[in-house]
Amino acid sequence: MTDLKRAIALYHDLLDDETAQASGALLEEGQQRHGLFFGTRPLCTVLRPRFLTHEQYRFLRRAIGALMPAFAKLHAIALQDAAFRAQFRLADWEERLVTMPPPYRASSPTARMDTFFVPEANELKFTEYNAETPAGAGYQDALGEIMLGLPIMRKFARRYEVHTLPGKHHVLHALNESYREWGGRERMRICILDWKDVPTYSEFVQFEQYFKAQGYACVIADPRECEYRDGKFYAQPAHDSGPPLQVNVIYKRVLITELIERCGADHPVVRAVNDRAVCMVNPFHCKILHRKTSFAVISDEANQERFTADERQAIERFIPWTRLVAERFTIYRGRRVDLLPLIAHNREQFVLKPADEYGGKGIVLGWTVTQDEWNRALHDALNRPTIVQERVTVPSEPYPSLADGRLQIAERMLDTNPYVWYGEYASSCLTRLSTAALLNVTAGGGSTVPTFVIEER
Repeated sequence: MTDLKRAIALYHDLLDDETAQASGALLEEGQQRHGLFFGTRPLCTVLRPRFLTHEQYRFLRRAIGALMPAFAKLHAIALQDAAFRAQFRLADWEERLVTMPPPYRASSPTARMDTFFVPEANELKFTEYNAETPAGAGYQDALGEIMLGLPIMRKFARRYEVHTLPGKHHVLHALNESYREWGGRERMRICILDWKDVPTYSEFVQFEQYFKAQGYACVIADPRECEYRDGKFYAQPAHDSGPPLQVNVIYKRVLITELIERCGADHPVVRAVNDRAVCMVNPFHCKILHRKTSFAVISDEANQERFTADERQAIERFIPWTRLVAERFTIYRGRRVDLLPLIAHNREQFVLKPADEYGGKGIVLGWTVTQDEWNRALHDALNRPTIVQERVTVPSEPYPSLADGRLQIAERMLDTNPYVWYGEYASSCLTRLSTAALLNVTAGGGSTVPTFVIEER
């Protein structure tokens, strides 16, 4: 069995000043060449990838496999039962979209589960389910290739077998399989759909190049530059004066909420998807599980009878205690409590999260604010759908970086975010690092690193 701490220590021992300088230069050069930036910030600012042992990676995959049937059950019940679906607190326009006939079997062919994994304690907690637009797989592939070629990795690979965890091919397979289930028979013609000024645009370029290399026509398009006419959907390339492409598959990276708020419910995408003129991945009804309220629904004692004993065990082990913020009584640590006073008087144990935001927006960590700030946040939470979630352990590891040309090794907090395919199994993994309590690249700061599985030779 591989000793992870010993492997990390060896990696750092091998990273002498000359090797660090050479590796840092190649990392910077590689990111420049591949456009690996979030806006203007380089994605990766450290000189070591995230390491997992085979045993740890297997544990992650098995945990996903144990829990996903419960989420699938939630989704199936919500589609059929409007009263049950009300627990997710969907907006009226979301209600209209999620009640469209499902275009294919999976509610989220591509997804990502954001977790905190403490290997020493065998503790794993899933805190958010990105069931709508899971980003980062393209970045991970490119960063992995760059880091494999660094001088430090040449030294390390003499002692350890190193396996990357690529993800782009999983996205392609998910598009293809969903398109075939939808009824598509022609070759895919793909539109990568999002605003042309988003900071993740460089990842769309990674996917565009990959899809084209696999033989598929592909354009990156802004929703404002798409048309639906004569029963066909057309996408104008976002940064190209060429003719629009008539596409049959939308790889949707734009958030549904932003699409409707900016462009309205009569947008060409909505009409074309509703008319089955184009296959969109992920579909509109992914919204049910994507809302953070899904964690409150799955963990609430009022819904436990809907799950099998194995599913309840997985929920209890891997989902932190979560409730929709409301005036009510509930069960907390085995006893009946009044929810609002519990939250108000124990801020250091809880997190408040808006039901439908991303990039860390609106999240309030109780242990980082004053009591007055917490009280105001709790008051605001009663006026819009918000969940409260019990605080989980945030792990840390030492990571090397260059600061003012000098090598330094410092502890960084990290999360562990496996990608989930068809709502069934995990493969590939995003890791984010931070020196701040909120681990999110969108929120500012931090670093993304590729995740490698290692084994001692």
